[in-house]
Amino acid sequence: MKLKINWDAMGIATSIACAIHCAILPVILTSLPILGVNIIHNDLFEWSMIGVAFAVGATALLHGYSKHHRSLVPIVIFSAGFSFLILKQFIPWLEYWFLAAAVVLIVTAHFYNYRICNRNKYSPVHEH
Repeated sequence: MKLKINWDAMGIATSIACAIHCAILPVILTSLPILGVNIIHNDLFEWSMIGVAFAVGATALLHGYSKHHRSLVPIVIFSAGFSFLILKQFIPWLEYWFLAAAVVLIVTAHFYNYRICNRNKYSPVHEH
């Protein structure tokens, strides 16, 4: 039995986990610095989450593109969302606005990729 990973579902979950980390974690876990633990606005943790989001997203979208649909639309939407994710690191006073835009665009890219992959599930793209 071959295990199949739904990369779009993983990408959506990763995006949502990132949004939860960025939006809710500071409110809930304000006591962590008192305990000597600082994952809120920790550059290493933030860039690691961005790296994971990129790796999962790129894997899902490139797989969908090469095996199922040859549409660049999900990749363009993901790239726009990912640009906002990077911008939030460099323009902190707009962090939450950029984060909201990033999450919406990245989840939309995965959802659209998932839809067109399933629509074309029984007619995979073959190299000529």
